[in-house]
Amino acid sequence: MSDRAAGEDAAANKTAGTSAASVAAAVGTLDALVPDPAAGLPDDLFYFVSRVTPMVNVDLLVKDDRGRTLLAWRDDPYAGQGWHIPGGIIRFRETFEMRIRKVAETEIGAPVEFDPAPLAINQIIHPVRANRGHFISLLYRCRIPGDFVPANRGLSRRDAGYLRWHDFCPDDLLELHGIYRSYL
Repeated sequence: MSDRAAGEDAAANKTAGTSAASVAAAVGTLDALVPDPAAGLPDDLFYFVSRVTPMVNVDLLVKDDRGRTLLAWRDDPYAGQGWHIPGGIIRFRETFEMRIRKVAETEIGAPVEFDPAPLAINQIIHPVRANRGHFISLLYRCRIPGDFVPANRGLSRRDAGYLRWHDFCPDDLLELHGIYRSYL
């Protein structure tokens, strides 16, 4: 090996050691800031993680006894405005079943029955967006009694979280949920 090549290798190893130490220090700081990742991450950290790894989520295809589909209105900078299937990102050490129950509780306000196996598994990759740009989505068939009436306490039709039963797929379904049109 030439002296020049040996010098370049030594410089690369020194830089790699410095980088590894910097990364280790950053990870130590994050560990201290997030003692319980199962409780969720601070937004900035969540967005960073979503830039470097796919997010795994469950989507709940909630039907009633009459075959209607329960959809929620969404309005945010990542998904835009429109109707969507309620869902949520799985947290650390959370099972699919746990997340389905939590979504039903927090987004629907009622428990649902659900099939144990997903109805569909989809990969959603946004062509440009970095934050929240790659999802592995598991669609679960869920049931709720036909007499369920969404509470919608204090919400109007265009407020995020507003729930409504649909007989057909609405024209203003979120583009990212277009993969689910055939199920609605």
